[in-house]
Amino acid sequence: MGAINMNIQESTAFNIPDGVFGERVVSVHHYTDRLFKFRITRPASFRFRSGEFVMIGLPNSEKPVYRAYSIASPSWDDELEFFSIKVPDGPLTEHLQKIQPGDIVLMRKKPTGTLVNDALIPGKRLYMFSTGTGIAPFASLIRDPDTYDKFEKVILTHTCRQVAELQYGNELVAALKDDPLIGEFADHLTHYATTTREPSPNMGRMTTLIENGKLFTDLGVPPLNPETDRVMICGSMAFLRDIKALVEKAGLTEGSNAAPSTFVVERAFVD
Repeated sequence: MGAINMNIQESTAFNIPDGVFGERVVSVHHYTDRLFKFRITRPASFRFRSGEFVMIGLPNSEKPVYRAYSIASPSWDDELEFFSIKVPDGPLTEHLQKIQPGDIVLMRKKPTGTLVNDALIPGKRLYMFSTGTGIAPFASLIRDPDTYDKFEKVILTHTCRQVAELQYGNELVAALKDDPLIGEFADHLTHYATTTREPSPNMGRMTTLIENGKLFTDLGVPPLNPETDRVMICGSMAFLRDIKALVEKAGLTEGSNAAPSTFVVERAFVD
């Protein structure tokens, strides 16, 4: 595929396919050599539920490559935010990581996904277990008042290898306190970030911290209980498998949009 460098004016020569929006990049922020976020304009007709994902592509080929990206901004936001990895040889991210404000990003019009409040039955505590860019759908949900209307306590866990990779989540949570729409709910959210390689205040894989009980001791709450706890899971394939097994062992059952239950998993990934 060719280089991106396609600004708004040049994009008029590209025929936007049916069922696709062509949106302008508003801002880009690089956190590490592996992670970055970007924001694009939001189509006036586009509607989604916080926690859903869309297919993203670039107008740099006759047949653009699309990958699933969770929308990190809440459903009420005027812009759409995404949190992405950088893969040197990734069919999409190799080019996506080079975007700049003014460039065009393609987005298919239909959002979907299982990490939505509607897929869970009411409960007391909502756990959001994530690794890496798996925090993206939860970045949307923790900024949505509906999440706090449905659950008394929201516990966001985020596990990465290095401390710098936790910065996106740290910024999100810190900003909630001053958010005019969400600020009043800030005390209902607990952020539990861990690293697996670089030393930090909390270290360890989330599976280990659940199994040995340290997670619950640190939080001052009892172990997972299907009567009170609900769970959302997003991250690597191995993480999904291992956390799912622990959650099911605790007695929770997987739900969906069609049949809400006590936990849900997202299986859509970027390259």
